[in-house]
Amino acid sequence: MIYLDNSATTRPSDSVIKAVSENMADNFGNASSLHKMGINAEKVLKDAKKTMLDKLSLDGEIIFTSGATESSNTVLFGVPKAYKHNGKRIVTTTFEHPSVENPLRQLEEAGYEVVRVAPPKRDEPQDYEQRVIDAVDDSTLLVSVMWVNNETGFITDLSKIYTAVKRKNPKTIVHCDAVQGFCKQPAKLLKADLISLSAHKIHGPKGIGALFCAKGVRFSPLLYGGGQQKNLRSGTEPVDMIAGFAEAVRSYPDCGRKFAGLNEKLSGMLSQLDGVVINSYNNSKNILNFSVRGVRSEIMLHFLEEREIYVSSGSACSKGKTSGVLAQFGVSDKDADCAIRASFSPFTEESDIEALAKGISDGIKRFRR
Repeated sequence: MIYLDNSATTRPSDSVIKAVSENMADNFGNASSLHKMGINAEKVLKDAKKTMLDKLSLDGEIIFTSGATESSNTVLFGVPKAYKHNGKRIVTTTFEHPSVENPLRQLEEAGYEVVRVAPPKRDEPQDYEQRVIDAVDDSTLLVSVMWVNNETGFITDLSKIYTAVKRKNPKTIVHCDAVQGFCKQPAKLLKADLISLSAHKIHGPKGIGALFCAKGVRFSPLLYGGGQQKNLRSGTEPVDMIAGFAEAVRSYPDCGRKFAGLNEKLSGMLSQLDGVVINSYNNSKNILNFSVRGVRSEIMLHFLEEREIYVSSGSACSKGKTSGVLAQFGVSDKDADCAIRASFSPFTEESDIEALAKGISDGIKRFRR
């Protein structure tokens, strides 16, 4: 099997599976309990939070959630409640993940003004980050911008946006969906008040995520209950899953050079095939989006699946629907209907890339008319 759909989810690593199973079997106490089992569970939580903060190289608090969707929803509904006198303008992009875009639509219906900034097209020398900054004014409550786009890998300079926004309006809160960039991009490039994270994109378990919150930043909780995690996210903490998340962070290797090599190799092999165009640019090298003209994505995807090669036809959250996000990056509807996303992991080998390119070539010969 050749698995190249790592932006959708990843195979849990052996060390993560071990960490989850050992804590599930031997460290199953409630972290709120005062006895030894509770204290042992609480230690796992503290160690995991330190692991996350060390990886982010930021000072603040880590709140564990059920995933990045909950983290982002907590921010988008919780910040307006906590800072209701700071304005009703929110600045974002036209290519956010549904876990950000759909809550923003709810806020629009509630009377908030949402300004969406489009990315630059491939050949446009526009300063996209500056346009985000320019959209911020005295009434801007929140800026929410993803770090790495899940469909094309497009990278946003969050550090630049954060610094300029705080200079322009210190009251504006900056949020980042960092799911696709966490552990894959240098942490020094990420700066925000609130950051959404997910374990299953880095070989951790599904169903566990985190929200980084900088010191001094507030939000109203999304969930109310027993008051766990400083009343910011009630609910008994899943110690086993949190241990797995922390192990995924600790064990994720530096793959910058490897991803760059794999990306270059696949791009080069695809460029030799007639009617194949690359849609990704300014992208994280673990993601490559391309269109095979003349062959619909679904047909190519299932043809590759017959060879046990697994890729995506777009965001897994869109259930295979034609992506509206690709249009924001200048991809025509016709090319979007033929788009394939390959995404790599530390386990991806050059032979996997060669097999994918061969599969695409054979698919073209079989299906293109």
